[in-house]
Amino acid sequence: MRANRFDTLRYMSLHLSLIIWIGFLIASCIQLFYYLFFFRRLAVYVPPSEAPDGHANFPLSIIVCARNAEHHLRKNLHHWLQQRYADASGNLSYEVIIVDHCSEDDTARLLQDMSKVYPHLRPIRLYQQAKGIPGKKFPLSIGIKSAAYEHVLLTDADCRPASVWWAAWMSKGFTAGKEIVLGYGAYEKRPGWLNKVIRYDAFFSALQYLSFALAGFPYMGVGRNLAYQKNLFFKHKGFVAHQHLASGDDDLFVNQAATSHNVSVIIHPEAFTYTPARTSWKSWWQQKKRHLSTGKYYRRGDQLRLALYASSHITYYTFLILSLIFSTHVLQPAIFWSITGGVIFIRIVVQHIILRKSMQLLQESDLKPYYLLFDMAYCVYYLLFAPLTWRKKVDIHWS
Repeated sequence: MRANRFDTLRYMSLHLSLIIWIGFLIASCIQLFYYLFFFRRLAVYVPPSEAPDGHANFPLSIIVCARNAEHHLRKNLHHWLQQRYADASGNLSYEVIIVDHCSEDDTARLLQDMSKVYPHLRPIRLYQQAKGIPGKKFPLSIGIKSAAYEHVLLTDADCRPASVWWAAWMSKGFTAGKEIVLGYGAYEKRPGWLNKVIRYDAFFSALQYLSFALAGFPYMGVGRNLAYQKNLFFKHKGFVAHQHLASGDDDLFVNQAATSHNVSVIIHPEAFTYTPARTSWKSWWQQKKRHLSTGKYYRRGDQLRLALYASSHITYYTFLILSLIFSTHVLQPAIFWSITGGVIFIRIVVQHIILRKSMQLLQESDLKPYYLLFDMAYCVYYLLFAPLTWRKKVDIHWS
């Protein structure tokens, strides 16, 4: 009886070990599919060959929402006001709208003084928060409705464009049939591991949403560097569908309005924007909680694609470790190590090529030595942050 019970347990253990090993192989195939079908598209992306000459094909409205952001505006306002974007007569063909949302600092005075020097600066001052609309959706809606031009280009008060050609580059995305233009919003490089973590997180997020868009599955954009048409905004009734959420003025709107045909991607060092990264783990954690709270409102297909990648990522490393511990007794060592080692090698080579090329394209090459470390750490990242996508509490603050 004891022998039979022992044999049964051994039989179950062997089968469980085999299932774990097969699960590792399936997760590896899913990971390779994402890298080769989706992420490869960013790695091989070729920026537009013809650089902008500063001549505008159509006028633009640059819109920035600010709340107690005087210190940011003093640093960044001139970057937006000095863009090379003019009509055939040499007249500036864009406006800069700053929506001052209930600021209690000297933002209003600064904007008033600057508007005397720069006629294309249009300050809009709001004195109260719209009831039931947290975050910056209300001031952003006012800015878009007040825009004089059909094409609007959005960024944040703490962001600076990488060059005077930023507006001209982003406008190139509005080719025939394109109503949304996705750009890259980077974080400034600073010493320390927190900065590397934040920048890798921004890089990998961009790798996903830019690659998915290039593959015909756009699902989000970042408000630090995003453009779309006013008609599209009104067609989808602005932010009405999710106006009760503090976040989502960028990703949820794009998720709602984007199709496989109306989105373009512009990636060029002169078209990036740069934002100071958080300087404490706590503040970054709070920022991530706010941003990730919108994930559960994405379209079902987008949720499934993102969840499949994250779950296969966790499964790959978890089942790899379990296979190395238990599954070596299931198969002959030569077969086990040749197949397992070959799969690991192929994934590392594919990942190495695609991530390094993508990092170079997005000007994040200094992160190359750490990508394997971050890739493993992302398993913990997914486990920590995934529950946040389903939290019920809404953060009404924005910055």
